[in-house]
Order: sequence, then structure tokens, then C-alpha cells
Amino acid sequence: MAKAAHFDDIDVPGETKKKRSAPPKKKGMERVLDTIERVGNKVPHPAIIFVALIGIVMVLSHVFYLVGASVTYETINPETHQVEQTTSAAKSLLTGEGLRFMFAGVVQHFMDFNAVGVIIVAMLGVGVADAAGLVGALIRKLVAVAPARALTYILVFVGILSSIAADAGYLVLIPLAAAAYLTVGRHPLAGLAASFAGVAAVFTVNILIKPLDGILTEITNDAIHIMAPDRSIDLTANFWFSVASVVMLTIIVSLISDKLIEPRLGPYTGEKPATTGAKLSPEESRGLKFAFWGLVGVLVFFGLLALPPGAPLRNPETGALVGDSPFMNGLIVAITILFLVTGAAYGIGAKTLKNSVDVIKAMEKAVAGLGGLIFLLFIISQFIALFTYTNMATLAAVKVGDALEHAGLGALPLLIGFVLVVAVLDLIMTGAIPKWAIFAPVFVPLLMRLNVDPEAVLAAYRVGDGPFNAISPLNAYFALIVTFAQKYQKDAGVGTVVALMLPYVIVVFAVWIALLVAWQVLGLPWGLG
Repeated sequence: MAKAAHFDDIDVPGETKKKRSAPPKKKGMERVLDTIERVGNKVPHPAIIFVALIGIVMVLSHVFYLVGASVTYETINPETHQVEQTTSAAKSLLTGEGLRFMFAGVVQHFMDFNAVGVIIVAMLGVGVADAAGLVGALIRKLVAVAPARALTYILVFVGILSSIAADAGYLVLIPLAAAAYLTVGRHPLAGLAASFAGVAAVFTVNILIKPLDGILTEITNDAIHIMAPDRSIDLTANFWFSVASVVMLTIIVSLISDKLIEPRLGPYTGEKPATTGAKLSPEESRGLKFAFWGLVGVLVFFGLLALPPGAPLRNPETGALVGDSPFMNGLIVAITILFLVTGAAYGIGAKTLKNSVDVIKAMEKAVAGLGGLIFLLFIISQFIALFTYTNMATLAAVKVGDALEHAGLGALPLLIGFVLVVAVLDLIMTGAIPKWAIFAPVFVPLLMRLNVDPEAVLAAYRVGDGPFNAISPLNAYFALIVTFAQKYQKDAGVGTVVALMLPYVIVVFAVWIALLVAWQVLGLPWGLG
């Protein structure tokens, strides 16, 4: 039987004989990540996963309830700033009380899940900006003025800074970063991964003072006063360490993205925008001018409401603008208005929006596109509410913390061990404030007795609480990132995102711990105070 001809070996008239080169063999890490992605994407739909997790939690909660599992510990009440002796016992979801909690609380659990409201409110403004064409024009303008090699660094740096606006980075920057990469002919998932790493894995530090800093500082001071009533730290207690972390991690995350993640993804073969590489048209340029004046108007409006002494958006009791104030608590509303006004202004200038009906339709379209995500968040909200009710996360945190406290380690090993414990528990207990309220009264006085500054303990907590946010299934926005990824890769799933983010998590965590250790050993100042 004659051998079948291979197309690679066929002579084409007028052309030299060609052979297809075999695809390059993937290295060890690339094979591992491909395996993680392949296995991860074979698991059921995330909604099914969380339904299964609810069943597991129900069974485990009853087991712990039957054996009488409980812990007694000191915690700091963030509202009263008092150290309280608290006892938490395992609560079963299969008792009469537990069943009533599950049945009667379904609607309330969903309403109490802040991520849902934040996403819907934010998309009202972003949807208008996107429909008008402002988002695309801004991306192309950014690509035109930013050096091509600096694009990743800019997006990662902005992602880290976005923590000043709480959840805005997840909702606005990450999809913009993916689109920006696509505009310059790069793989959009690489842009998504780099910005997600900046927003999530480095969430706990910034070069600016953000609302979370105020709460963490207050809890730290309450823990300090257990041992030293006259000693306190201020909001800038970790300023120098945070600045160094931001600079270092911007470089590290960008290098991981450019040298590892994007090469692994290969060239993007999906649909590309027709305007890729095109210059702005006169209409688009006029639209950007209108958007600029809309931006100025919004800034003036909020400046009048927030900047003068006694302004309505300042804290009515303390007069503070940063921290616990109406402005910071409602920052997502300000961002929504900013996108809504600038998007509408751009649409008028570029003639992409003709009237108010077009604006309303854009908002309706944005919310309608969230249907699948809202359903998934509904399931996740039930799981988080039921898991919190059982007290199992608190039991784990206290037990592991007690074990570490009594391990007899020295100051530096204990500090590193503390970071590791916080990181592991972040996978099941994502809230930065409740974890610190439990850990601070234990580890701040303990490490102070070992001559470790409380500023160092707070810095260690930031390191532990950051990186694993990017792969935690309980991160309220993890499902949203999967949804963003599916825009560019239809079969993307949980495994795709985990495989993308795992290199960031591992490297950032290791390098950040090394920075913490070096800072402590060298005795460098942690902050401005």
C-alpha cells in the first residue's frame, strides 16, 4: 500500500519545498500549568461546585456540633475598640435552628452580599461609557501615548493603586487591560491576568492611604494597648514598606506576565477589533474633548461636596474625608457617575449617542449582560452566609493561631509562620478585617514581647492577606474574572484562571516574604511615624 502523501512534503510550483516546524516543547512549569488548567476546567460549573460545598459544610457543621467543638479567644470589637473575651462554638446547619436560618434567610443572604450591588451599580456607568465608545477610544489613546514595552507596568501599577477605590479595579481596570492588550495585538488574557494580579494579589498595600488602612490601624492600636496603653501607631505606620512593596511588586508582576504568562498563552487567534491600530477619527477626538469637560464637571461637583470643611461627604463627627466617611463609603457611586457623565458626554461629542433613550438602553444592556454572573453570585452568597454561620472558619483561625503561638519559635520564624497562617486561612476567610480582629490581640502583644515592632506585625499581616486573593474561590470577584476570560476564550473556566494566576501567587508571595524579612533584619523604618 502506498504511503499517504503529507501536505508538508508537497511541492508547490514557484515555491521552495517547505516543512512545518514542530511546535516547541513546553517546559516543566508550562506543562504543570496546562495540567492545572485542563483538570480545573473539567470540574463542574462553579454554581454546581458551590452547591456541593454547601452540602459538605452542612455535614461537617453537624459533625463538629456533635463533638462540641468550640474556642475561647480575645478579639477586638472594631466598633467599640474594646478587647472582648469571645467563645465561638460550632453551629450545625442540620438542627432546627440551622434549618430555619437556611430557609428564612435566602433572600437576606443575597441582599447582604455587597458584591452584587457594587457590580450592578458600577456597570450602569461603565455600560454607558462602553456603548458610547469612550472605553475603546481611551484604550487606543493610552496605547498611542504609552511606550509599548511599558504597557504592562502601567496597567499593573494602576491595578495596585486601584485599591484606594475598593472594588473599582475588579470592575473597571481588568476588562480594560484585556481590551488594551487586544488593541496592540497581544493576548487579552495576559492583560487580564497582569491587572488581576495587581488588583487582587497586592491589594493590601498602596502608596496612598486607603479606607482599609484606617480600620486595620485602629485594630492594631487596640491590640497594642493590651501591653502598652500609652503606645499607638498612625495611618502611615507601614508607609515606607508599602511604597517599597508597590515598586517591587509592580516590576515582579509585570515580568511574570511578559516572560511567563504571555509566552505560555501564545498568539491570540480569536476575534480582533476592526479598529486595532487605527488612529482616532475627528469625531472620536471631539468626543474625548467633551468627555474631558464632563470629567472636569464631575470633579468640581464632588470637590464642592467633599473638600470644604464641614462638606456633606465628610465624616459629620470627625470631619475626616479619608477612612470612615460618606465619600469613601460611597466611592463606587462617584466612579459610576464619573463613567456615566463622561460616557454620555463622549457620545454626544462623537455622535454615538443621540439622546437620553440611547443612554438608558446602554445601561439596560449592561445590566442584562450580568444575568449569569448574578445567578452565580446568588449561589456564592448562600454558601458564604452558611459557612459563616457555622463558625468553622473562626474555629480554624483560632486553633491554628494558638498552635503557632505555643510553637516556641523565635521572633523572625514566628513572624514568617504568622504570614503563612494568614495566607492559608485567606483561602477560606477572605475578609481582611475579621481575620485581623482575631489575630491582632494574639500576635501583636506576643511579638512585642519578643521585641518586634507592632508596625512589623501589621506589615506581615498585609503580606499574608494579599497574594492568595487571586486564587481564592471565596473571593467575591473570582467568578467575575472567569466571566471576563470567557469573552476571549469561550471554554475558559475556573482552571483557566487558576493556571493563569498561580505563578503570580507563588512568586509574589515568596518575594514579598523575602522583602519583609530583609526589612525586619535591617531594621528599616516601616512608616513615617
